Amino acid sequence: MFAVSNFHFPSDFTPTFSHPESKELVYGRIVIPFAKFWMKYVQRLEVFIKHAERIPQDGPAMIAMNHTGYWDFVYGGIPAAFNGGRLVRYMAKKEIFDTPVAGQIMRSLKHIPVDREAGAESAREAVRRLKQGQLVGIFPEATISRSFEIKELREGAARIAYEGGVPLIPLILWGSQRVWTKGYPSVWRPKNAKIIMYVGEPVEVTADAKETTERLRTAMQELLLKARNEYVERFGPMPEGEYWVPASMGGSAPTLEEATIQDRKDAEERKKKRAERNAMLGVQQATDRAELANATGVKKLLVRVKQRLRKIRTN
Repeated sequence: MFAVSNFHFPSDFTPTFSHPESKELVYGRIVIPFAKFWMKYVQRLEVFIKHAERIPQDGPAMIAMNHTGYWDFVYGGIPAAFNGGRLVRYMAKKEIFDTPVAGQIMRSLKHIPVDREAGAESAREAVRRLKQGQLVGIFPEATISRSFEIKELREGAARIAYEGGVPLIPLILWGSQRVWTKGYPSVWRPKNAKIIMYVGEPVEVTADAKETTERLRTAMQELLLKARNEYVERFGPMPEGEYWVPASMGGSAPTLEEATIQDRKDAEERKKKRAERNAMLGVQQATDRAELANATGVKKLLVRVKQRLRKIRTN
């Protein structure tokens, strides 16, 4: 292997940065260089990337990534950045775009907001971006996997790739959960943290989104196994009992089944909170309408009083 700073590649891979996207002022010339600097000097990560050449140096593709940590949207764009200087436009939950600072940044990077209650519009936008020749990134597990296994996948990636007529490429990250994952504080300077990334061959995409999704999940599971095996070969056995190690490898992370149960509880809780917020909003809107009606009624009464006073003065 050879290294570009703290990024390690197979000896037969040559990084390139020729795509026009790499010249975008904010994303290409500021965010990507800053992300590389951050990963090296702040997080002190050693990153090993396999098969970055499978991401097109030109033209569109749907890139489906596993999700184990909050930094995945940064790490997952690195292979494309080294193969042509490509930029990945992520599909991300709408709530991020609704915040003042993060929302402005997300829009400037041309990411795609996703409304979980009405995802059709975001899917159409993703297809439009693909037909423009862009790379679109998606986390088909929808949320972070607490078990660090591959969860059940949603079919959106398969449907969008089919509608866009583009390759569906799996990408696996292993190790990002050590930096920051669900239920644990962020570790800004993790000790001896390593990340393994594997880019897979495109999976077959057909009109049957369910079958395509099953192929994608199988491919992601196989890549995850390769990434874990390489991690163990390079750095030794996984430490037993650690929160960031899967139960299947001796860690204290929940099993896939246990994590699924917790995810369902979380989803029900979010649904309940949304219903409560909507109910409160409905009450507030009704109150506002009543106050407006009362104000209008008082105004009309004052007008009538003034009219009567004018008549009395006239008489």
